Amino acid sequence: MLKLKEESATFYSSTVLAGYVTGVPAWDGPLVVAAGTLREGRIDIAHYTVLHEAGGYELIVPKGEYTLFAFGDANGNLTLDPGEPVGVCAMAPVRASGSGSQVSLDVVISNAPQSTIAPGTAVAARVPATPHSTQVGAIMALDDPLFSAQAGQRGYWAPVDFFREVGGNIYFLEEYDARKTPVLFVHGAAGSPQDWRYFLAHLDRSRYQPWIFHYPSGASLDSMSYLLYWKLSNLQRRYHYDKLYLTAHSMGGLVVRSFLSDYGDQFPAATLFVSLSTPWGGDALADQGIAYSPAVVPSWRDVRANGRFVQTLFRKPLPRELDYYLMFGHGGRYSLLRPASNDGVITLASQLRADAQAEARRVFGYDAGHVGILSSPEVFAQYAALLRAADQRGGDAPAAGKGKLRVTIAAQPGATPASASAPVLVLQPRDAARERIVVPVGARDSGRELGPFPPGAYQVSLLARGFRSTPAAVPVHIGPGAIPELAFTLAPQGTLSGYIGAEATSADNPAGSLRAERRGIVIESIVLASASERREIRPTGDTGDRTLEAYQAGQDHLFKTFFSFVGLAEGNYELTVNVAGYAPYRHTYRVLPGQPGFLTAIDLGPPR
Repeated sequence: MLKLKEESATFYSSTVLAGYVTGVPAWDGPLVVAAGTLREGRIDIAHYTVLHEAGGYELIVPKGEYTLFAFGDANGNLTLDPGEPVGVCAMAPVRASGSGSQVSLDVVISNAPQSTIAPGTAVAARVPATPHSTQVGAIMALDDPLFSAQAGQRGYWAPVDFFREVGGNIYFLEEYDARKTPVLFVHGAAGSPQDWRYFLAHLDRSRYQPWIFHYPSGASLDSMSYLLYWKLSNLQRRYHYDKLYLTAHSMGGLVVRSFLSDYGDQFPAATLFVSLSTPWGGDALADQGIAYSPAVVPSWRDVRANGRFVQTLFRKPLPRELDYYLMFGHGGRYSLLRPASNDGVITLASQLRADAQAEARRVFGYDAGHVGILSSPEVFAQYAALLRAADQRGGDAPAAGKGKLRVTIAAQPGATPASASAPVLVLQPRDAARERIVVPVGARDSGRELGPFPPGAYQVSLLARGFRSTPAAVPVHIGPGAIPELAFTLAPQGTLSGYIGAEATSADNPAGSLRAERRGIVIESIVLASASERREIRPTGDTGDRTLEAYQAGQDHLFKTFFSFVGLAEGNYELTVNVAGYAPYRHTYRVLPGQPGFLTAIDLGPPR
């Protein structure tokens, strides 16, 4: 209980830092990313992580100011040796608030000399015998100790320690194969990847490739939902998968449902979701634990039946193109703790919440226990049938009518495509009834075929924070046969964007979560001024979000509480946010062309 109390306090007073490491196209070895505090020429490391290749990273740190850097680690000694590429995040210092997440902290490594991180800098006093990669897609064996039941228990009772040492990640059991459909498995509270042993042993590996989301299940579910989004978007950028099936057990179903609710529209590849024994109505024992336990596991706050997470979980529908199936067990027995019908852990009333049944295409019940449902031949036979049915529905789509694009990404002198912050290709259909398609891309995608995409007429643009793309947009017709070839050139530009954050306690905005935007306020104006220019934006009354279109057109923009200034010269700018009933928010920021310029959530302070 003492350790748990310490873990919980740390979790609610930490910030997760996240971004991409890019640069040095020829470098394909492991990298180290670290955050530390500079003191008298030396750096004290707060947290570090190892990536098996360039891409996304996550670090967790307490409140404070940090230097964030990355370097290639050819020999795996966790030390910057002469000749290894290195880079420092341009947003320096990185200020961690002690809650939530700070994103877009990108680092470009290069062989160019820099003075902040000196050769010989080590991030750890001891080098592990087997360095562990937190980069998405790391390959692990199912029998690895990291996947054991003991590790799953540790992720539940000590989520911060687990995240610091192991991270949270989507692992592969084999090399990626574009011919096979990815099936993502998500375990529940105190669970581990080995919970899926029976499913993995019987999965048709000639048709499907298993991916496993292994996460500290004691952490808040908002945080893990966002982590799942971050990891899947990194995989999408890396592999451009066009189909994804999601399978979740117990509390993992809550994580997946939250992810699909908030971010599912960005993943059209996700067409199937199967949940097993999920407590859709929460768990009354979590309420009792919070009320009477001297220490609280953070995820208890989300699983409690009357808590915010459970009560708002179905506020948004699942994506229209996704089929959801609900599987539940009723093999439990009466007990003093579970007087109602149950599967041994979760009551039937919770598993069969009306909202969940209403959105399910079918509901399947089994005489199985909460854990036993994962090793039932009857359950897996039905699950395999659902996979085959999803394959057939995908096969029935007019794939022959789809088409591809080939996109070349170049850069103005002084910039490189690799230095662009997480660029995305945006396909806006001319038909207003169709939804736009957003495809994450990277430097390695330049000159490659992308797709397939539904046939039709589109306006295609390339967007990257801190950069201007030329041309702004290209009209394209996509269909079978010829492959349109597009070319975009990126040029650095100064940008500054952000939003007004909702009032939140540490419990509302725990480490790894995204802070919600403020509602119920009236923005009068937002002004950005430097020594040589002044910009002002005001609400326009638009009900539709034109943020991407405005950025593409090089226009400053305000939508609800989110604002964006573009085309800024390098320099210091004072930002003034005027909101009715509040004192003006004023702060000075440094703008650098080629850097994302994305601010953490703005606090208005108390009303006047």
